[in-house]
Amino acid sequence: MDFKDLLKELKGNLLSLMGSKFDDLKDESKKDVQDFLKASKAKLERWTTLLAEGNITLDDYKWLVESQKDLVVLQGLYAAGVSKIKLGHLKNSILDTVINTAIGFVKEKEDGNNEANA
Repeated sequence: MDFKDLLKELKGNLLSLMGSKFDDLKDESKKDVQDFLKASKAKLERWTTLLAEGNITLDDYKWLVESQKDLVVLQGLYAAGVSKIKLGHLKNSILDTVINTAIGFVKEKEDGNNEANA
């Protein structure tokens, strides 16, 4: 599994999510996404690899990713005046996007490997 591909896909999906919610704050949301991915990169890589290898369950993976909620700072959006309630909902959406993207990426790789072995 090439984690760089997953990171690229994650960044695209998160920027798309942020753009759909805060189109007028693109610069702030882009920096917030980059900061979160930078802070979480090593852990996400380790956990996604463990998931792909079958060493942790989906529930374990979800719990681990959700434990990173405090790393989703969203300082740029907060400084731009976005309410704490909206930021809380956005944090949950960001973590859901990370989980769903990673699971889809892992399953896609598994399906590709199964087809190659068939």
